[in-house]
Amino acid sequence: MMEATQVRSLVSNANASALYKNTMLKRCKALELVERAASQKAVVVFSLSTCCLCHAVKRLLCSLGVAPAVYEIDQEHDGPEIEGALKRLAEGEQGVPAVFIGNRYIGGLHQLIAAHVCGALVPQLKEAGALWL
Repeated sequence: MMEATQVRSLVSNANASALYKNTMLKRCKALELVERAASQKAVVVFSLSTCCLCHAVKRLLCSLGVAPAVYEIDQEHDGPEIEGALKRLAEGEQGVPAVFIGNRYIGGLHQLIAAHVCGALVPQLKEAGALWL
């Protein structure tokens, strides 16, 4: 017959396993949501409404004449899971801002500015159909 501590241990392990599975499902759904959103418009920005880097990304794109689809993930129900998925895309770096152009992950503010400074951003935006001129 099992002792009470053994039973508690089994129940605890089962709860931990269920929690792990639930967390993994949320992460997969969040990544699917990110991929689906990124494919629906030429330029997509995942942002936090209070983040100054995110604000700079949105301002730069708007100053170029781009109207990006913006997802303020701090206002989304699955925001923490979405941010986790974006951090995985960014390979452990800051997950937001996250910019997608033509359904391709570009990166954050630094990558966007680097592309702009070297002259690669506008051609990418034109190719994606976000700019006409």
